Amino acid sequence: ESCVTLYTAFFETARCAAVIGFSGINGVLYYTPQILEQAGVGVLLSNLGLSSSSASLLISGITTLLMLPSIAVAMRLMDIAGRRSLLLNTLPVLIISLVVLVVASVVKMGSVVHASISTVSVVLYFCFFVMGFGPIPNILCAEIFPTRVRGICIAICALTFWICDIIVTYSLPLLLKSVGLAGVFGMYAVVCVISWVFVFLKVPETKGMPLEVITEFFAVGAKQIAATKDN
Repeated sequence: ESCVTLYTAFFETARCAAVIGFSGINGVLYYTPQILEQAGVGVLLSNLGLSSSSASLLISGITTLLMLPSIAVAMRLMDIAGRRSLLLNTLPVLIISLVVLVVASVVKMGSVVHASISTVSVVLYFCFFVMGFGPIPNILCAEIFPTRVRGICIAICALTFWICDIIVTYSLPLLLKSVGLAGVFGMYAVVCVISWVFVFLKVPETKGMPLEVITEFFAVGAKQIAATKDN
């Protein structure tokens, strides 16, 4: 069981760091008004007499509200489509959204077009994140660990998440000044691509499986890895 614990702890910690932390969700969420203001969304609501900062705050609030129905959709789809399928299908949308933000920051276009594309991309990024990478890692975290060590392993995963959160949060303003929006979103897009490959290769489907079966599944995998290393 100790072998299973080490294997699953490494699996969950690596996934938690790569997917939740370094995909940039917390940094983008915390600094959405500043990001939208840099994207020039003030022109979208200039007819209402709002300043650029006020417009970015308003659109940021609307974006946050749109995340709520996405969470409800995720709750419904998790036990229908499955955890793995939902992760694999939401990740490409995150990647496309980030790539579009990079292109919009590099290619010269009209201010209204640029602001509209940036706003739509940020909304899609948030909504599809909370449909996949937001809730599913927490569910997997509660499923894959053996009962005897589940508490401490979940605590390790939570610690990893908050460390990544701190790194992303404090590095984002510095990155915005040094590499700009295009560089920041480009790095997050690369992390999301790596995360998709990791999910595709390493994350199994646990939909409808009892906890005992899931634990045994990872125990068999850990024993196979240990046997391969011994040979």
